[in-house]
Amino acid sequence: MVGMLPKMDKTGTCLVTQTKIHIQILCLSLKQFTCFFIPNSIIMRTISFTQKTTILSMLDAGQSAHHIASTTGLHVSTISRLRSKERSELQKSSGGRPSKLSPTNICYAVRLISTGQADNAVQVTKALTNIVNQPLSTTTVCRHLKKTGMKAVVKFKRPLLSAKHRKARLDFAMAYKDWTVEDWKKVIWSDETKINRLGSDGCKWVWKKPGEGLSDRLVDGTIKFGGGSMMI
Repeated sequence: MVGMLPKMDKTGTCLVTQTKIHIQILCLSLKQFTCFFIPNSIIMRTISFTQKTTILSMLDAGQSAHHIASTTGLHVSTISRLRSKERSELQKSSGGRPSKLSPTNICYAVRLISTGQADNAVQVTKALTNIVNQPLSTTTVCRHLKKTGMKAVVKFKRPLLSAKHRKARLDFAMAYKDWTVEDWKKVIWSDETKINRLGSDGCKWVWKKPGEGLSDRLVDGTIKFGGGSMMI
């Protein structure tokens, strides 16, 4: 047939032209969609043998993947994949800032307390600050001491014994260590007591009327030095 005209829509636009335009737009959209959604992990970047050797040596030295990536210029995921493939037995870092105290410093802190060279965390902190050569907090020392199983307690109050007192007590215990219960029943035990010459060390209670002023009945007289006492 000669003289056939292309199909037109109601607005007079050629349908063939519209179809071509739609196909071009669709192709462009598919191209953008493909470029956008293809993950970068599929496009793997090959590394040279020298780079691989350097990365593995840095991993063996205990350096993190981020530090190695910043040094070599490679992506962190590349370092992580190489580590999982070649050094899967390496222990991963727990994260966070590195500890200021090494295991040797912690053992030294425990020894200071165990030997009596330090009584509290403040004294231990002063001793460790001279070793680590950096600012150190008492809280940091307390935290590491607690991890070793130690804990802070209040000191017990006991009679102050000199070296002479300790020797006398030990001699007494060694002299009578073989005594039986029947032997100790023959011993009369006594205790010492304090007797005040005037008044008592305790509190004295008295009844008082509402609004009653100060009077001799409400006052307990005292003298300097408490009037003295006697120990029996």
